Amino acid sequence: MAPVHLPWKRCVLVGALLVLVAAFDNSVLTIASVSSRPAKTDKHDKADKNAKKAPVPVTQELPALPLDNPARRNMIWLTTPVTDPRQVLIRKVEEKFASGEQNYKAGHLEAARKDFDEAVDWMLQSGYDPNSDPQLSELFHRVVDTVYTYELQAFRAGDGFNEAPAVPAPIDEVAEMTFPVDPRLKARAEEAAKNISHDLPLTVNDEVLSFLNFFQTPRGRAIVETGLRRAGRYRGMIARVLSEEGVPQDLIYLAQAESAFQPTALSRAGARGMWQFVAYRGQEYGLRHTWWLDERQDPEKATHAAAQHLRDLYKMFGDWYLAMAAYNCGPGNVQKAIERTGYADFWELYRRNVLPRETKNYVPIILALTLIAKDAPHYGIQAEPESPVATDMVKPGRAIDLRLVAETIDVDVETLRTLNPSLLRLATPDDPAFELHLPLGSASKFSAEIADIPPDKWVSWRRHRVAAGETLTAIAKKYRVTPKAIADANNLESTTALNAGEKLIIPAIQPTAENKRRMVSYRVRKGDTFLGIADRFSVESEDLLKWNRLKSRRVSRGMVLRIYTLDSTTERSAAHARVKSRKKLARPSAVAQTRSTSTTRN
Repeated sequence: MAPVHLPWKRCVLVGALLVLVAAFDNSVLTIASVSSRPAKTDKHDKADKNAKKAPVPVTQELPALPLDNPARRNMIWLTTPVTDPRQVLIRKVEEKFASGEQNYKAGHLEAARKDFDEAVDWMLQSGYDPNSDPQLSELFHRVVDTVYTYELQAFRAGDGFNEAPAVPAPIDEVAEMTFPVDPRLKARAEEAAKNISHDLPLTVNDEVLSFLNFFQTPRGRAIVETGLRRAGRYRGMIARVLSEEGVPQDLIYLAQAESAFQPTALSRAGARGMWQFVAYRGQEYGLRHTWWLDERQDPEKATHAAAQHLRDLYKMFGDWYLAMAAYNCGPGNVQKAIERTGYADFWELYRRNVLPRETKNYVPIILALTLIAKDAPHYGIQAEPESPVATDMVKPGRAIDLRLVAETIDVDVETLRTLNPSLLRLATPDDPAFELHLPLGSASKFSAEIADIPPDKWVSWRRHRVAAGETLTAIAKKYRVTPKAIADANNLESTTALNAGEKLIIPAIQPTAENKRRMVSYRVRKGDTFLGIADRFSVESEDLLKWNRLKSRRVSRGMVLRIYTLDSTTERSAAHARVKSRKKLARPSAVAQTRSTSTTRN
């Protein structure tokens, strides 16, 4: 290979570079060996070059100091002079309180609760009156106010100021499936249909028989039996309302198909209540939806609205099957199907496949449930109906905490929520016209005992029934107030012994309400609608458009929406319930189709 001749200037330059590199390498090795530090990365090269200008001192390894010796720490603590016991108390409370705050912010709620309890215990059991010393008083109120605020935040994140949990609507589980037809059922069903009274036409065909077959499977039977049991609670009221509105009594089975008579049922499309109204249709028929309540979940008001809506649809189409189909997917979709085909007949529209799949199955589901409910033993189904629940009704006149109501009349909060399913939160709205349902016979007791508490304290103060051996200090700790505050509210001396069973007014502290919204990301799922998502998160549809810069209300599966909500756990609870429900679903037919996102609920 011939030698390569480089110009002399280039050779000099290359030689100089090699010398510089060697010198740099030697200096780096020297620094590494003297200081025992790792080589710097590229971003620190400039600092290394500057460091080379000064001589590098030789460091010497020193033994570890005994700073972490536990015995040494204890000795230092014991030899520290204690001049003021109050300062020791303040220091201990502040340390424990700081630990609680750190645990709370890290999400360790149980550890935080323990720390906070100990901090309050030390204050209440120290023997010092917090109000006797300005520093103690400031610390006590700061601790109590902050702890109460943290507990309220945790309460909101659980079940307090968030919406009450909903249950999945049964119609979502069944309406998009297909099932085989049992030939043995047809003759039995036709014979049974002849022997039962009905005020809606009862058609027995293969479409109806397929759902009759499903409702005799273990999963289908469970849906039917749940509905038949709960129907007993509401049957009398529904029969009365349907009669008042002048519509057929057999429309009750539409509610069984939609919700199995669950007032808090929620569908994937955002339809709510026993009769599954979406927000705009509910408003059209006078069902209010505010942050505090949703009248779509009021059994009687929603029944009136459903009967009126069905009556209007019957007037529009002149056929109850078409009216029920329009209740499911909206009158506009049914009208378009009729105009496309020229047939105002549900079964003809079914065969021509011009209705959404859910709507095609909707009417056969209702007919199958009607046949079973009218002659359950014939289909081997047994269900003992629940008894109607009689209630007292009061008008508080202003907002009141349900926990205070429960403590006043000695019932549990869950009972009140069951009697008042339209309430979304643990408080009534500040509305003089709102009617609160109480257990039968408790209205007079409520009126007598609530008079002891100022109305402007109904959302913050509480009632407490004294247990055997309880003291003012123990009760004060539970409610985060001072013993003196409880004594003053009940005209007691601080040394007065409490009697078991006695009721005390608790002047609870009410922190400033936090109305900050939190941003959550929501991925659109199958069956979701734009209005349904807005309703599920209790936000305005216009806001949802603005936050996501959308030009229309159409959403598609997989789309991620930005939502600013006051309570993001509502959706998570509903989603968790749906996931559990889906695990129990029967396997759908291969021909089952995805529901169109343009389909709306009644």
